[in-house]
Amino acid sequence: MPEMAGEVPGPRSRRLAGELREVESRNVTHVAEGWPVFWERAAGCNVWDVDGNRYVDLTGAFAVASLGHGRRELVEAMRVQSERLLHGMGDVHPSAVKVECCRALGEVTFGRWGAGGSRTVLSSSGFEAVETAMKTAMLATGRPGVAAFEGGYHGLGYGALAPTARGKFRDPFREQLPAMVERWPFPVTAEELGDLAERLEGTDGGRIGAVLVEPVQGRGGVVAPPEGFLGLLRSWCDGRGALLVCDEIFTGFHRTGDMFACEREGIVPDLICLGKAMSGGFPISACVGREDVMKAWPESDGEALHTSTFLGHPVGCAMVVAAIRLHLDPETGEAVRRVAAAMERALAGLEDLAGVRDVRGRGAMWGVEMEGGARAQQVVGGMLRGGYLLLAGGEAGEVLSLTPPFVITDEEVGAFGESLRRVVREVEGYE
Repeated sequence: MPEMAGEVPGPRSRRLAGELREVESRNVTHVAEGWPVFWERAAGCNVWDVDGNRYVDLTGAFAVASLGHGRRELVEAMRVQSERLLHGMGDVHPSAVKVECCRALGEVTFGRWGAGGSRTVLSSSGFEAVETAMKTAMLATGRPGVAAFEGGYHGLGYGALAPTARGKFRDPFREQLPAMVERWPFPVTAEELGDLAERLEGTDGGRIGAVLVEPVQGRGGVVAPPEGFLGLLRSWCDGRGALLVCDEIFTGFHRTGDMFACEREGIVPDLICLGKAMSGGFPISACVGREDVMKAWPESDGEALHTSTFLGHPVGCAMVVAAIRLHLDPETGEAVRRVAAAMERALAGLEDLAGVRDVRGRGAMWGVEMEGGARAQQVVGGMLRGGYLLLAGGEAGEVLSLTPPFVITDEEVGAFGESLRRVVREVEGYE
């Protein structure tokens, strides 16, 4: 268990929370009794707040710090590149490292899959990568429709918000959202997969240009489909001339054990959306696609159809190259397998406790489903006071989402499991 330096949140965090309320939109950072703490520094799987309290991070900072906070190789890549060139002109006069970044992304995806050449569009945030994929599908197929799934989360920009399933995010802006999405159920059991197969058999998909799917739903509550799901989608797309788009912004780069979650079924998507752990800490994302599909974009005449000021940022590109090199090291895959085994041991039998509905996971991505969002939030708060950073996901915030850095030790995972059991019992009134 972490050695806490004092009360949580401490006086500096409480003061900063009050100051933040005065300068930031009230809808951005949740401020309440006992929440939040303000980070000051981080290393490995540990975070220290401004009051000196240390926490073990079970979130990986939204699954970004998969390789560990402040990973030496990534910090060095950032330092060297920022001293040489801090900003460039990504779609006008690019940096040399942008070429290296795009090549590395192509090699780690379609190159590793033996699927031929690829092309990449870089962006700054995950939702932009999704929107790039949606635009690509429109250009390549001439069809505006997108099939997406219940429980899916693809970001909150207007393009990505359309296929995102959460009513909380969609409802306030529903009248502004385009009506081009067909929603399909996300199967969890073999029976549900059979029902979906039957439904798709009768769906001609005449207007659907893209099927957008998370191979494992992340923010939706760590929900994995049964074997054969991606194969079903691949076959349907092939038969209807639609593109299969895998949103691996959350699951990409070893989070579920494989380099990419779609590899579990040996499925090659037409487009893959990447972000989060792609750089290990810099805001950069990518849509990588098959060469023939990406050729639907016309040659630039000097004014790109889809671009942004920070496209191909040199610091981000350098960190991506360094991060991919680390992910290709066999030691990274071995670290994830070790974390998976440690998490399985730590969470074993937890579902037998009152208040816990389910425990599920794969690789370094686990979910503990509580009986309602209120219980989950109580557990998150209790764990924070005990020195552990957790997040709640799922439709009602009922799932404790666990995505630790791969450098977390077996001892730290074991101590976390003991603390989680104690807090769950406290919430249920046993202690």
